[in-house]
Amino acid sequence: MLTAENIIFLLIAYLIGAFPSAVWLGRTFYNTDVREFGSGNAGATNTFRTLGPKAGIPVLLMDIIKGWIAVSLVCLITDYQLMSDERLFELKLVFGIAAVIGHLFPVYTGFRGGKGIATMLGFMVGIYWQAAVVSAIVFVLTFLSSKYVSLSSIIASVAFPFIVFLLPYQQIISHQNANSSLILFSIFVPIISLITHQKNIERLLRREENKAKFGKK
Repeated sequence: MLTAENIIFLLIAYLIGAFPSAVWLGRTFYNTDVREFGSGNAGATNTFRTLGPKAGIPVLLMDIIKGWIAVSLVCLITDYQLMSDERLFELKLVFGIAAVIGHLFPVYTGFRGGKGIATMLGFMVGIYWQAAVVSAIVFVLTFLSSKYVSLSSIIASVAFPFIVFLLPYQQIISHQNANSSLILFSIFVPIISLITHQKNIERLLRREENKAKFGKK
């Protein structure tokens, strides 16, 4: 059950996730709104394509850090040291999901956000870094072979539930209910990815999706 304090931190997690790093950096340093170019998404991939790696790398890092910070908010809860591991883990899940929703629908920029993959990666690092690392490796291998960022994100997301199932997470999260929550979350990851990449999937099926060709600004 969420307390009033937890609800406040839940809102803070959303606001952290909603920070429009791509829009902020583009407008501040390049006088450019990345949402008006490329795919129209306020995320790291479109920033890479529109403004180049000097802008894309900071945005990518900021989006990852947003997810990690949101999960880490549990350490600020008054009685967090007295909570069970199960309770702490479930709060991390709730705060992390709030951050991803914030990135997808940021209140600061008219609810026009990105696709949430980088923020979700930071979220995963905060709750289960081993699975996050394996998912990142899957992304890199797929990207090197295909050059499609969207396809790589989708495959890494779809692989995540299998990674969680195969890794010995029981040694990390001891309580059965927490294990169940982790499994449910792992299913949530590919669902969100497939929803946010719907247009990319359509372009991939039509063989119209662009391969990675990042800008040089």
